[in-house]
Amino acid sequence: MAMANPYAKYKTQSINTATPEELTLKLYEGCIKFINLAMIAVDEKNIEKANSNIIKAQNIINELNITLDMKYEISENLRSLYDYLHRRLIEANIKKDKAILEEVKEFVVEFRDAWKQAMAIARRGK
Repeated sequence: MAMANPYAKYKTQSINTATPEELTLKLYEGCIKFINLAMIAVDEKNIEKANSNIIKAQNIINELNITLDMKYEISENLRSLYDYLHRRLIEANIKKDKAILEEVKEFVVEFRDAWKQAMAIARRGK
């Protein structure tokens, strides 16, 4: 019988017990991670690894997009930005272009940082 990986167990537990706000933060952080891995793969000329990590980043952007609550005005703006980032990731994947990946990463880092601030403000307001 194989032993369970304690890191995988912890990771699963942290996702299962996370609030929706924390899950959104984890999505942003995961997207940044996969973009960084894709950029390394592009440098290493590892096309398969670059493709795989860009697709993971695209999937996260898609998840962020489809979970938007459209009753808020800001959601329309975010939807447009997520659509743009998704298209740029497709282009980055076709061209294996690090500059495009860096552009997308900058947006996602800004989203993540703004989300962290919003979470902190919400906590103080409770």
